[in-house]
Amino acid sequence: MSTTYSGAEPVTDTAEHPNFEPVSVTPRFENPRANVDPDQSKNWFMRLVPILLVNKWPFTIGISLTIVTMLLGIALPATIGEIINVLPAAVTESEPEYFLTLIAGLGVLSLFRFVFGFLSNYQLSRVSNQLEADLRSTIYNHLVTLSFSFYDRIQTGQVISRANSDIKAIQMFLMMAPMMLTTIMSFVFAAAYMLSVSVTLTLAALITTPIVYMISMKLRKIMFPLSWLTQAHQADVAVIVDENINGQRIVKSFAQENHQLNLLAKAAKKLQWVQVRSIDVSSIYNPVIENITVIGQVMVWVYGGWLVIQGEVELGSLVAFNMYIMMIQMPFRLLGMLLQMEQRAKASAGRVFEILDEKPEIVDRPETVALLNPEGHLKFSHVNFAYGDEPILQDLSFTIAAGETVAVVGRTGSGKSTIARLLSRFYEAETGTITIDNVDIRDLALKNLHYHVGQVLDDPFLFSISIRDNIAYGRPEASMDEVIAAAKAAQAHEFITHTSKGYDTVVGERGYTLSGGQRQRLGIARALLVNPPILVLDDATSAIDVKVESAIHDALVNLMAHRTTILIAHRLSTISLAERVILLDQRKVLATGTHQELLAQVPRYSEILSQQDLSEVEEATETNIDDESDGEYRGRITEQIRLQGKDTTEGDPS
Repeated sequence: MSTTYSGAEPVTDTAEHPNFEPVSVTPRFENPRANVDPDQSKNWFMRLVPILLVNKWPFTIGISLTIVTMLLGIALPATIGEIINVLPAAVTESEPEYFLTLIAGLGVLSLFRFVFGFLSNYQLSRVSNQLEADLRSTIYNHLVTLSFSFYDRIQTGQVISRANSDIKAIQMFLMMAPMMLTTIMSFVFAAAYMLSVSVTLTLAALITTPIVYMISMKLRKIMFPLSWLTQAHQADVAVIVDENINGQRIVKSFAQENHQLNLLAKAAKKLQWVQVRSIDVSSIYNPVIENITVIGQVMVWVYGGWLVIQGEVELGSLVAFNMYIMMIQMPFRLLGMLLQMEQRAKASAGRVFEILDEKPEIVDRPETVALLNPEGHLKFSHVNFAYGDEPILQDLSFTIAAGETVAVVGRTGSGKSTIARLLSRFYEAETGTITIDNVDIRDLALKNLHYHVGQVLDDPFLFSISIRDNIAYGRPEASMDEVIAAAKAAQAHEFITHTSKGYDTVVGERGYTLSGGQRQRLGIARALLVNPPILVLDDATSAIDVKVESAIHDALVNLMAHRTTILIAHRLSTISLAERVILLDQRKVLATGTHQELLAQVPRYSEILSQQDLSEVEEATETNIDDESDGEYRGRITEQIRLQGKDTTEGDPS
């Protein structure tokens, strides 16, 4: 249930932004029609049943075709046996109509068996691949609901491995399991025919069955931990490869190529050991399972031949009997391989369920409030927050008036960026409240909150799509003119036109084909285009040179007009855009006021600025640090900051 507000007054018209989706795109694929069973006490296969049931009709058709194929296969040995039995009579008699009828029937049975076998394999393959797609969609749909804290403690390679190779292992087993089921059914039908021929001969053929069963259970017990380790070590390799690719610039910068190769070699060695161990086990147990049934086959030929000589069994029946032995042996021949696949699927399912069983820490309340046109009044009241056991904010309280531009200044690690993350509910405050227009953000729907609070980060993430699509990511329906206007305001248009295909140029992964400053300008353009009523700039111009930054600031002044803006700032040039400064220290607000007031009244403010902005002031004043002691140098920097504040004061009409 949702209540909608425009500012502080209730309204009834919510058609303009019914879902508050900043990205409105038509999905190419349907969402999965079912999820796994949430009951963790159930068997792994039973938890997959809901996904299997949504494909029940295609699966039923595939199984039915497979059963028909199996029944046709069961009829073939009996027909061949009958042909052998009537062959002497057909040769001696002048009209062998029955023999020819059996030959024709054998041909028809073989043809139909081929057709139905093809159709059953095709149908089951389609179903198994649909199951794989549904399960993968289920995982990805769940991943987007999880909170940032989940991604803080899991590696990217682990997620990729579980969403790909682990799902593939499950899919392979689900594709083979129906085939194994039909071989078991063929075992039953074949055994029934064999019992009709001779009970004692059937017992001789099945004498090794209990031994095969015990060996198979032993193999199953050994393979499960090996299968789990295999999937885990594959994920470890994926993690290292992912980090090496994404961190290639760092690796090369510190000349650590050999170190990274050694890490990969060690991980690959562990994976190799587990895989070789699995092969060793398979090479011992699988041949035993497959060949131990030969003992029964030998006994059938010896004992069955003696029965033929005694006239108790016909030759054709003995031939058919031995063909049926091959059928009853097939489940045992497949059993070893299927058990390995089952154990690997079980291990993979356990790893997949670890993600699916993860509950998002931040979710919408049963009854939510929706803001259509918030004024942007922000209030933090006695907020406490910690990353794990490390406290970041303690009893943090401040207010920001609607339409006000405020800079948040503090030492590294003081919690500046954390404020932005808490405001967007990327993380949840442990205690205290955060309100927008006197509405607790925990009462807002998350999509509604994110629709109204825009962020520009110091290292904006760019997708491997065109520059135009990156800028229009929050408004895919934006016209080209709007995209260009946003790029010009962010001082990005000029460098975009110099790329190979202009706005259609596809940037590399994470935008690393562009410089840091270029990425930041595209991030600013993206925010300019979305135009949210509450804007957070998290050191958004840190990688941009002073000349370009000055032009961007002119655009930001227009952007920040009539909207609430939080500037997480390090540069004096950025702080100068703010009407008020909030100084963080010791995990709380130490002081708040204008830049000039804090310079005059709070010594810690000057000290923090001197530590964070040495390079900028040094460049502006051409100070040489080598010629001065640290204390003298710090004093000069502090004095220069004060002078800048004085100059700003003189130029301020207020």
